[in-house]
Formats: sequence, structure tokens, C-alpha cells
Amino acid sequence: MTIKTMTAALVALLSLGLQAAGAAQVRVLSAGAVEPGLRPVLAAFEAASGHRVTLSFASAPQIRERVVGGAAFDVVIAPPGVLDDLQASARIPGDSAQRVGIGRVGIGVAVRPGEPLPDISSTEAFKRTLREAESVVYNRASTGLYLETLLKRLGLDLQAKSTRYPDGASVMAHVLRGRGREVGLGATTEILLLRDQGLQFVGPLPAELQSFTSYVAASSAAPDTSGAAPALLRHLASPAARAAFVAAGITPAPD
Repeated sequence: MTIKTMTAALVALLSLGLQAAGAAQVRVLSAGAVEPGLRPVLAAFEAASGHRVTLSFASAPQIRERVVGGAAFDVVIAPPGVLDDLQASARIPGDSAQRVGIGRVGIGVAVRPGEPLPDISSTEAFKRTLREAESVVYNRASTGLYLETLLKRLGLDLQAKSTRYPDGASVMAHVLRGRGREVGLGATTEILLLRDQGLQFVGPLPAELQSFTSYVAASSAAPDTSGAAPALLRHLASPAARAAFVAAGITPAPD
């Protein structure tokens, strides 16, 4: 299903439940890993509700830093640990029932256009691929922190040939224009987002090495007289929105 078709379907399913009266601007600050599913979902919300969404992306550490530093937002989408920190600093409501689960995203492997796909079918194959790579690229956000620990556990010292970026989007942009036997590691959704530009998705990490990051939405603790932020949270929890997230590779988190 294309993004255009997905958006049209969401509008049709959700327009009956949203009201266009009192249109307002909703500022959404989100982690980049959910971008492929979030954009069509927000487009459908705008079309059906009349509200306008201003969307910006940042890594999980950047979201924490910006919000605690006073950045204005109406809805934030981040890993639960970041939301716990924002709740502790009174930036989001203390009631966890006001949070909406978006889903979870695993880690995948990418290589540049035209490069032969390496073997990552097992732990040993994955280790061999990283040893043979001329360069390994990954981020400094949630995914990168896990990968640091994983590489140490696997006995791999790749520091001399590793390139790190603050966020996953920059990692994939680097690999897309890379050279030689370069391996990119990052959120599967961020790899799939650039597949139509030639970036190759090798596959997810082997199951025994895989790690999933969950993403949750919450509204700001600041008063909202328009009702737009709660309407957006309801929209994000709707069956149609959840279907769009799954279609983009964002799987439901286990109960």
C-alpha cells in the first residue's frame, strides 16, 4: 500500500469520529524511527479534523534535552524511559493512562546501492560481516546505545572503523551515498524509508541479538483549550492508525 493510498483510507475511516470545529495547530515532537508510519497518520488527522500539525524529529536524548530545556510542544512521541523523565520534570501529565502506545521498532542492517548483500543469518555470520566490513555506521541514540553494549558482548572492537551520528536518519543518508563494504545499523523503519532511493535492507538482526525500542505518545502538561492534542492522541490509538503503523514496520508492543 502506498502512502497516498494509506492516507486516503485513514481519512475515510476516521473522518466520522473527528470534528473540524475549532481548528488549531498541534506541535508534535517525535523520535525519527516512527516517521514512515507517523506521516500518513498525521496527514489523515489533519484532513479529517481541520487541525494543523507541525512535526519535528529528534533523537531520544535530544527530545529529553529539548523538552526539559523548555521547548514548546503539544504531543511528544518517544521511548517510555524518556517520557518517565519528562513526567518527573512535570513536562507531561503524571497519569500514565494518558499515554498512547505507538508500537516498537527493531534494528536492521543496510548496505549501499549495488553492494552485494552480506550474510547476517546467524550470530557468527553477523560477526563475520562486521569484521569484514570496511566501515560500520550507527547512531548515538537509543539504537546506538544498545549496539555499543552488543558489540562488546560479541567481542568486537570496531571503534577504528566506526562512524557515529546523533540520529538514525543521518546514518542511513551516509550509507546511501557510501562506498565499498560499508554496513549501516539502525532502526528498520529508517532503512525502509530510503529503500526506494536504492538503500538496501539486508534484514533484521538475528533473533538472538535483536532489540526492540518502544515508542509512546503523550500530551504536554500545559493547558490545552483547543482539545486538539487529546483528539490527536485518540486518533493515534484508533484501529486505522495502528494499521498504518504496522504497514510501515512499526509492530504492536506486547502486552
